[in-house]
Amino acid sequence: MLLAQISDLHVKRPGALAYQRVDTAARLAQTVARLNALVPRPDAVIITGDLVDQGSADEYRHLKSLLAALGIPYWLLIGNHDTREALREVFPERDELRTGGPFVHYAVDVGPLRLVALDSLQPGQSAGMLCAARLAWLEQQLDTARGRPVIVALHHPPFDSGVDTLDAIRLDPQATAALETLVARHPNVERVMCGHVHRSMFVRFGGTVASAVPSPAHQVTLDLAPGAPSSFTLEPPAFALHRYDPQGGLVTHHVYVDESDGPYPFREPLQAPVMEPSGGLSGNPSGNVGA
Repeated sequence: MLLAQISDLHVKRPGALAYQRVDTAARLAQTVARLNALVPRPDAVIITGDLVDQGSADEYRHLKSLLAALGIPYWLLIGNHDTREALREVFPERDELRTGGPFVHYAVDVGPLRLVALDSLQPGQSAGMLCAARLAWLEQQLDTARGRPVIVALHHPPFDSGVDTLDAIRLDPQATAALETLVARHPNVERVMCGHVHRSMFVRFGGTVASAVPSPAHQVTLDLAPGAPSSFTLEPPAFALHRYDPQGGLVTHHVYVDESDGPYPFREPLQAPVMEPSGGLSGNPSGNVGA
């Protein structure tokens, strides 16, 4: 089972650039092509929020047209740049987006995994929140899924990153504590997945792992100095590829959207390849694998 995760697309109206510099639509189109070309192809794609930049219906229509080229089933989550009403208006065929009452949360089967998608949006706020109603809904979903491998996905990270500007707009600390308590009571939770931070991050959380992914658009500058200003960089766009099997659980790979040179065999001059296709070593008396 392969599950791709992309996040923080920040799609704008056709022709508009984010921060007068980033063509987020072009980068998403490039990401869609990369996902389609993966071999083996992912079974599904989770998109963990900030689907568009200003939450307008025009932006969601642009997003929908870009995702139409994706030959893989996808699941949409909501982030702080999104609006529930416009998302539902433009994606009327997505029943799961309107089953949660006022919230865009839902639970679906994705292969052998149960995906529980949380709505951490606080309208008008950059930081995230899980109110009592959303936490109660989550508890019900986790109780129902006991014995099944579960992914809990939300936009806002329930952890500090060390980047001050990001930590000021993370998931509310009280909501984080309640979420961690719930997750800890359900050891079948394989992963808590989030976005928002535009970087790859992993942390222990509630007896499992919480992780965040980079963006196909732009990355938040990695500056761990206290009080560092908010800024972004045009590091290579990237996403996560999660491989699940019942014995090994979930293994995550960091994938760049831009294709690079290779693959090349591990080979030294005048020697056979270091690693034979059968797995045996050749031309390497030390026994060390080329990698």
